Amino acid sequence: MEHAGGAGVTGVLLGIARHARSRAPVETVVRAEVSLARGIHGDFRGAMRGKPYKRQVTLIERGDWAAAMRLVGHTIDWTERRANLLVDALDLPQKAGTVLRIGADVLLEITRECDPCERMEALAPGLKQAMTPDWRGGACAMVIQGGTIAVGDRIRIEDPWPSLFERSTTSATSPASGSSSAGI
Repeated sequence: MEHAGGAGVTGVLLGIARHARSRAPVETVVRAEVSLARGIHGDFRGAMRGKPYKRQVTLIERGDWAAAMRLVGHTIDWTERRANLLVDALDLPQKAGTVLRIGADVLLEITRECDPCERMEALAPGLKQAMTPDWRGGACAMVIQGGTIAVGDRIRIEDPWPSLFERSTTSATSPASGSSSAGI
């Protein structure tokens, strides 16, 4: 089932988390730089690795995490999900290509569902299954415009955005392709 909501719908950024390497402790911060090349600075997963990386940033809804916790009868901090961003008052779009604006500058493109892994089962029996329906495990995204984000920033679903292919074709053939409005 696709969540309701479209362009102009807003929510709020409740948390920012990053980890320097796989299985490293999660660090929460109140502000972070975000770039096309590095994703959330300080997070190992954000590097583009020479190609568009569809899992640069991961997002989870506060309400979905709470629902999964109720189903398994546990109270576990959202950072154990190892997602980068905790959002509230916004149903994350369940459609690849949807663009989210966080704060004034950062734009993220939803690329796919963030499927829960076996690590969730290690946290609580049944958690992987509790996170499986309706994109409850969150969404993966790639950065399409960088900037600074901070806890408390508004998150807005943007009007339809050209796909990655359309953007790369346009920038390759556009006379203005040598300049960047991202300011990075």
